[in-house]
This record gives sequence, C-alpha cells and structure tokens, in this order.
Amino acid sequence: MKITETTVREHGLSLDEYRVIVDSLGREPNLLELGIFSVMWSEHCSYKSSRRHLKNFPTKGPHVLQGPGENAGIVDIGDGLAVAFKMESHNHPSFIEPYQGAATGVGGILRDIFTMGARPIASLNSLRFGSFENARTAYLIEGVASGIAGYGNCIGVPTVGGEVYFNDSYNGNCLVNVMTAGLVKKDRIFKGTASGIGNPVIYVGSRTGRDGIHGAVMASDVFGDGGEERRPTVQVGDPFAEKLLLEACLELFKTDYVVGIQDMGAAGLTSSSVEMASRGCTGLELDIDRVPRREDGMSAYEIMLSESQERMLMVVHKGTEEAVKKIFNKWDLEAEVIGKVVEGKNIRIIEGGKVAADIPVPFLTDEAPVYDRPSKRPSWQDEVNTLDGASLPLPKDCNETLLKMLSSGNIASKEWIYRQYDHMVRTDTVVCPGSDAAVVRIKGTDKALGLTTDCNSRYCFLDPFKGGAIAVAEAARNLVASGAKPIALTDCLNFGNPERPEVMWQLKEAIMGIREACIALGVPVIGGNVSLYNETSGTSIHPTPTIGMVGLIDDLKTHTTQWFKGEGDIVALIGENRAGLGGTEYLKVIHGLERGLPPEIDLAKEKAVQDACLKAIRECIIISAHDLSEGGLAVALAESCLNPKGQAVMTGVEVKLDANGLRLDELLFAEAQSRMIVSLKEKDIQRLEAVCASFNAPVKVIGRVGGRSLKINDAVDLDIEKVKDAWSNSIERHLKA
Repeated sequence: MKITETTVREHGLSLDEYRVIVDSLGREPNLLELGIFSVMWSEHCSYKSSRRHLKNFPTKGPHVLQGPGENAGIVDIGDGLAVAFKMESHNHPSFIEPYQGAATGVGGILRDIFTMGARPIASLNSLRFGSFENARTAYLIEGVASGIAGYGNCIGVPTVGGEVYFNDSYNGNCLVNVMTAGLVKKDRIFKGTASGIGNPVIYVGSRTGRDGIHGAVMASDVFGDGGEERRPTVQVGDPFAEKLLLEACLELFKTDYVVGIQDMGAAGLTSSSVEMASRGCTGLELDIDRVPRREDGMSAYEIMLSESQERMLMVVHKGTEEAVKKIFNKWDLEAEVIGKVVEGKNIRIIEGGKVAADIPVPFLTDEAPVYDRPSKRPSWQDEVNTLDGASLPLPKDCNETLLKMLSSGNIASKEWIYRQYDHMVRTDTVVCPGSDAAVVRIKGTDKALGLTTDCNSRYCFLDPFKGGAIAVAEAARNLVASGAKPIALTDCLNFGNPERPEVMWQLKEAIMGIREACIALGVPVIGGNVSLYNETSGTSIHPTPTIGMVGLIDDLKTHTTQWFKGEGDIVALIGENRAGLGGTEYLKVIHGLERGLPPEIDLAKEKAVQDACLKAIRECIIISAHDLSEGGLAVALAESCLNPKGQAVMTGVEVKLDANGLRLDELLFAEAQSRMIVSLKEKDIQRLEAVCASFNAPVKVIGRVGGRSLKINDAVDLDIEKVKDAWSNSIERHLKA
C-alpha cells in the first residue's frame, strides 16, 4: 500500500513528522511501520508537548525508590516494604463507551502496579462530568460508575476513595482518572527492561483481538460533534481474566525467571516491546505468527496495534521458558515465546518468515519529536479574573443558602456513586469513601496508608499556577486530616488542545504551580500521566491537573476522620479566615458566576498548619479533623456533623465566629486556604495551642459539639436532619431530574 498524505493524517501524524520518519529511516516506511510510528509518536505515548515541562517536577525524596520512567513509582514505607502507585486517564474511551472505557481504565492501572511486582491493595478515582442539565451526563455517570464497579469488584481490589465534580466544561469530554496502590517487598521489585542477548520474549495473558486498534492515537486527538464513530477503538475488558493474570504474575515473581516485564497498555504489543528494548538498550525480534489471537485473518498491523486487554510481555532467562509456561497454563492463560532479545537497537517484526518491519528503537522513543509549543496567556483571562465582590448581594436567608450549597453536585455526598464499589474486599480498609482521605492498613504492621485524589479545576481555569499549587496543598491537607504524613504524589494532567497557545500556557503554569507546592511541602512527584486534547468542537475542558497522593500513618491507632465524635467536644479552627469569594462554589451556585481570583495560598503557612495538625493528631490531642475546601467554613462544619454511613455520631454543633471585617458570605463560604476544623476534649485545649504555637500556626476555639442543630452565630440555625437530607440525597435527585 502506498503511503499518501491522507494516510499520514489518518494516523495522527503531521506531514513534517512523516518527513522526519523518512529521513530517519532513509526510506519510505511501509504501512506497518507507519502504524508503529503513529502510536509511539502519539501524544499519549510520547508526551511530545509536555515532556520538556515535566522535567521541572521534583522527583527525589527520602522515601523514593523509583521515580518517573517506569510503569509506576515506588516509595519505601519501612519494614522491608514499599508501595507502588500511579494514576492514569481513560477519558476519551469513557466518553465514547462509558462502561468499557472506565472498566478498562481500571484494568490498565492495575496492570501497571502488579507488573512492578506489587499486589494491588486499593484503587481510587477522580471523575468529571458535565452539568446535570446536559442530556448525556446521567448516562455517562451511570456507565462510568458501573464500569469501575464491574471491573474493580470482580478482581477483588477495593475502591476506597476519590472525587466527583460537575461543570459545563466537561459536557463534551468527561474525565475518568484512576489510581491504584500496591504493596511490594523492597527486594522484589520488577521493571520493564529487555536485556540479555538471546533471552526469550514471552507473551502471556489473553488472546489478541481487533479491539482498541489505534486507541492511543484516538486519545491524542480532539472530538468533533459526535465521537461515537470512535467506538471500535475502545477496548473490551475481562476482570476475571485479569484476576488470573494478576495471580499468575505474582506467582512468577517468586521465582528468579524474570528479566523484565511490561503491561501491554496503550499501543499494546508495540509500546510494550519498544519501551522494554529502549530501557535495556537492546534490540528485539518478534515473530508475529506466534502471537495468540482470538480472530482469524489478523494482519501484523492489527496485531501490533491492538489494545486488547489483560496481556503482558516479558523477557525471561533463557532455559526457563517451559517453567514460565507451566505457571501461566496452570492459571488457564496463554503463554507463548514470540521473540528474543537481539544485538543492536532495532525492533524487527517477522511475518511469514519475512521481515515486515525494521525500525531503530531510538527513533521511536528518545528521538521522538519533542515540541516547545507556543504559549500565551488567554486574551479573556483578565475579564474572568475581574470580580466586584462588594456589589454582590448578601444572602437574605443563610439557612436556605447553606442548604442550596449542600445540594450542589460538587459538595453533596457522592454515596450514590461510590456505594456501587466494593470498599471492604480484603478487609484492610479502615476508612471508607466519604472522609477526607481513605485509610488502608498494612497487614502484619502497625502502619497504614492514607490515599486521596484532589483538584479544583475552577481554580485552575481562573489561575492555573495557583490552581496547581492548591491541588497539591489540598491533597496533602486531606492526608494530614486522616493522620497521614504525605510522602509522594502521582498526577494526571488533563488539558485541552496543546496546539492552542492558551491551553499550552495553562499546562505550563499548572506544572510550575505543582512544582512550587511540592518543593514547599516536601512531596516529590514519582510518576503520572498527561491527557491532552480533551476538547470538543473547539471547546476545552477546564484545566484539571489531578493529584493522587499517598501518606504514611506510623501507628494506625492515631488515624482520624472528619466527623465530630461526641457531645461536649470542643471545636477549633487551625488557620485563619480571609476575605475573597473569587472562584468559590458559593459564587457559582448562588450567583451563577465563575470568575475572580481563586484564594491566595501561602505555602509556608500551609506547611505550618499541616505540621501542627499532624503533630496534634499523633499526640492524640485531636480526635477529628476536616480540611476546608469547596463551600468554606459553613459547609465544612455541616460535613463534620454527618457520618455518610449514618453510623456512630450524627450530631449538631454551635459555633461563634468573629467577623473581623469580613462580609457575612465571606465568613461562611469563602474558601481561604490552609485551614482545618478539628475537635478535641476541653482538657486538651492548652496542649493544642502549645503545639500550634511551636509551628507558628494560628488556632482558635470556635464552638462546641452537641444538640441536634447546626448553629453559626445568628446567621445559621438548621436542624441536623434537614442538613443531612440536603447533603445526602441531592445527587440522586439531580440524576432522576
């Protein structure tokens, strides 16, 4: 087949990129080689628009064992144990086919974790949908939630936390970001490297079909008005096959057979083989006729580009092939030698005894295009940053205003969604979804992990630098509120079309904001994902740099949750109330505006508040803690009264606040950063004040737990049952409407 300009464009490559391919090879590529270049040079695989900027992230720290560049990052948690974790996106597939898109997103991130030698112990997600008025939103929510549940529940890995946001900007592009953490012994970590000339390459797992062909290219493109035409590129998952693959791999890892192992994720057999060869600085020869397949008549092109799920590629020591096959056959899985490690640095594909493709691996990886795309602050930025807060009418009825806030999709309980997930499989989940962070125990130790995902995309729309920094700070604050010390993060950078300078500016600014917060809080980036081209018919999503963070609890007995624990407990505020309504949920819900400047963030003050709170939790002074974020102080107090499962305490609270010159709506609903609501026994007030003073963190007693009402000054007086109804049932009402 002759390669035409149309063929090149259909493969997601520019004509300039095609000319580079021709110059690099010294000849025209054939169709198979063009397909291999197209997926390896796609945005999804090559990070060609973001790679130079990602180098700004701090990636080293006292806990870091493996940073970016492998299937997942790994941190040391002591006792000879480590945690592998990563976050990935499956945005485009989930918009096209929500159930399978979300399900295979879960399957892919699980494989990223167990390919490192780790047993997955917990999954989280970060989901973004359009407005409830959008006809497609309910369909997407139901499909995505079912897909996450259908895969995660079947494979036996608990889904322990996450977040869900709604905004008009996601009407044409939902976001499905998934994160998994796994436990591994420090001395049994495996990597995706091909080495040892003559060592066999073995394909294991499910057979290859035609699903997912060019999925990586599809994920590196914008949508038109439709999108359904892309349905054939969405992969189809089988969680039962993945469970077998997981157990077979973990059994294999107990041997010394494995040289390197890689998940067949985006770009399937192509990316897994090329990336393994690149890391090992070797060549690979693959005989395509040996690849197990489930459909007749598949071409080498289809086999190399298929993204069929539940497959792994590995290099093992020569002479262990039959022993490896025996393990996988026992688990009723395919295991076939399909190639070998060879001299040089080329990947050669053999079909019918003849060379079907022969490409130097560096051309596909290290020498792939890297762009310094133009960036420009949007012309509309000044306008959206303008807000005359003084002209906003004050609430006429703060009770009704608070109930409306609690009914907002971004604040209301997401239990309707997460109750579909199995949180308790493996019985290690200590804190289920609903509190600031999930907590999962580490069996055989006194330790536990805190896990969270966070990002306020409205802040990032109004100021991507500040929004990126706040996403890191809030994730760390959520972990601290659970009693965990933040130790590392992964990210999922979701943006629009990077070929538009305004989007590129947002991406660069957000990266630098994340960097500044990571350095200030001492939290390194150990891996992540970039998802660009989240745009439909020229309308981009709000910039959404989602942060997934892991923290360590040294003694599980000191973990905390956000709910008040008992009558008579004292309520205190660590941090300070400040003016400003820009970018708040209050401004959007009550006044219909997304504008102004998001809250200021002083990272030194943020660290002081977090350090003080964590020390007080570890010294058993604080018995509940909740960070202040969307909705501000009034919403945080309401949430602290409500246990989402209806268990233990559901109590009222009476609070007295000094306005200190703030408007009433600022006092109740401003989203000033670096604040925590905590509760404690009255006898421990002086101890808390001493701890906070040692970190120069402001603290003030503001109220007392008790009664059956939420009372704030003379402004709010609501029966707790009314508060519960507004917060607990609104998502279901929105969806039914």
